[in-house]
Amino acid sequence: MAIEMYGYPICTTCKKAEKFLKDHDVEFTYHHIVENPPSRELLKSMAEENGIELKRLFNATGQKYREMGLKNRLPRMTDDEKLDLLVSDGMLIKRPFTTDGTKATIGFREEEFKNVWTK
Repeated sequence: MAIEMYGYPICTTCKKAEKFLKDHDVEFTYHHIVENPPSRELLKSMAEENGIELKRLFNATGQKYREMGLKNRLPRMTDDEKLDLLVSDGMLIKRPFTTDGTKATIGFREEEFKNVWTK
């Protein structure tokens, strides 16, 4: 699978990640995270295969997250409930969410991108 990056066009962190991939000649497909969010299956498998807790997939600084009171609700939710919530609204997913179907990164940290996405 090619690299897929799920981002939000006006997100500065997503723009930095996109610029990094382009500057390092990494081919990727960009997906608008609201219009075309990652599937439930993709989120679940990437979390499992990469040892990522589902709560880390949430955009904890987002307005929607705060409006829904998820800080207090998440600890009591099952993994299935968390996944259902994530796929219900792309704005709840921490971005950019980048994956090649085997590896995944959440957010943008230059050193991590260098280690994971460059050869």
